[in-house]
Amino acid sequence: MKKIVKEFGDFVARGNVMDLAVGVIVGGAFGKIVTSLVDDILMPILGVILGGIDFSGLTVTVGGANIAYGRFVQNVVDFVIVAFCIFLMVKAINKFMEKGKQALAAADKQKAEAAQAAEQEQAAAMKSLEEEEVELLRQIRDSLQK
Repeated sequence: MKKIVKEFGDFVARGNVMDLAVGVIVGGAFGKIVTSLVDDILMPILGVILGGIDFSGLTVTVGGANIAYGRFVQNVVDFVIVAFCIFLMVKAINKFMEKGKQALAAADKQKAEAAQAAEQEQAAAMKSLEEEEVELLRQIRDSLQK
């Protein structure tokens, strides 16, 4: 039992599970907003455009069954709006992520260029030092020959 509780605790503590929980909660609240937008704003306007039709009351009776297809139309509009909003959010997030990747690539390139410049500067300093050593050795040789 302790092992199951520990595994469950590890599972809940993972970042993805917490992100999912937040997403579900925010999604539920967003769903209410979209439903209100559709029911209270869009569908009445659409009803006026289509000649005063109230979609929520559209029903058809087949046999003894009452089929409320107006609610189905409203739910389809809800879905389309939610799907479009999610599409826009995903598109914005992808654009943001791409800009982040480009910024990281630019920073990496700048670091590489700085490292290359430092290496070149160090190589030039070593070459200058070697030339000084060679000149000093020549002077010592010449002094010894005299």
